[in-house]
Amino acid sequence: MTDKLPAKAGPSKAGLIPWPPLIYCAAIAISVVLGLFYPLPWIGDLLGDLLFAAGFVVLFAVAALWFTAIRAMMRARTTMNPNGVPEHLVTSGPFGVTRNPMYLANTLMLIGVAFVSGIVWFLPLALIAAFATQKVAIESEEKVLAAKFGKKYRDYAKRVRRWI
Repeated sequence: MTDKLPAKAGPSKAGLIPWPPLIYCAAIAISVVLGLFYPLPWIGDLLGDLLFAAGFVVLFAVAALWFTAIRAMMRARTTMNPNGVPEHLVTSGPFGVTRNPMYLANTLMLIGVAFVSGIVWFLPLALIAAFATQKVAIESEEKVLAAKFGKKYRDYAKRVRRWI
């Protein structure tokens, strides 16, 4: 379900830097550098092969999650800019399962890459990136959504988890 009615004017979001993409790019770069200079042991043999295959499944799920989230936002004609003020509250598609499907996809991408590449550093950096994204982006986005959509957003937030 998507709120297609124009919402009352709400606060504009402060900040010009779209933090989430930068956080995840930094996590990727740090993981690769640490993997090159301080590699951690990876699971071998059969379990390693299973995790390798699981990594590709996770990456496929990431692509599907991104695609469906972007499609839902485009259908609602709302912004995809993390610093933009949304025109409509999107609650359909992946937004019916998680309030942050794009950020969840970014986090899962790091986990999938860890499984495929065997670079263990992607795992803790995925959790750190998710925590940082929640603190610098998600919590302020939620305030904007609550101010703009009021009870409709608060009811949605009670029904649907922030992550999974």
